[in-house]
Amino acid sequence: MRTTSFFLILVLMTALSGNAQKYITKTGYIKFYSASPLEKIEAHNRQVNSALDISTGGFVFKVLMKSFEFEKALMQEHFNENYVESDKFPSATFAGKVTNIKDVNTGKDGIYEANVEGKLTLHGVTKDIKQKGSFEMKQGRLIGKAKFNIAVADYNITIPGNVGNNISKTIEVTVDITLDKANM
Repeated sequence: MRTTSFFLILVLMTALSGNAQKYITKTGYIKFYSASPLEKIEAHNRQVNSALDISTGGFVFKVLMKSFEFEKALMQEHFNENYVESDKFPSATFAGKVTNIKDVNTGKDGIYEANVEGKLTLHGVTKDIKQKGSFEMKQGRLIGKAKFNIAVADYNITIPGNVGNNISKTIEVTVDITLDKANM
């Protein structure tokens, strides 16, 4: 299923941009972190699909929710069954654009600021987001990084009252992807 989803992302980007220069990954990394007075919750996902079209700034992500790994198996079970309902909403997606893509020089190693706008879909809810991040061009690879916060209530994720103090209402999301030039 992951391969099919990634293939569909690539086909969409190809249709939108002709022979444009694309960078892709199937092994991106996303971490989320929640800190409350009673508990810290952290999960890691190293199976993030992403593609960037350098000519248009088109940028997409797809993250399988069940691929998040937690320190404690019970946390992972609660996350998938009670909070994000992974069987009903198996993935989170982002579709948008790097609005200042012309500032990213893929011909020269360096770090470039990135302004990203688009639609984040999580738990069946789609919200417009704008975030800042960076791209580092290094030895032909494009390394993207960003850190931002989302409010769980914005995505209709309900925290039961009996654990309300254990889980923060805001989750810190860290994105770290290394994109390779696509050979199309």
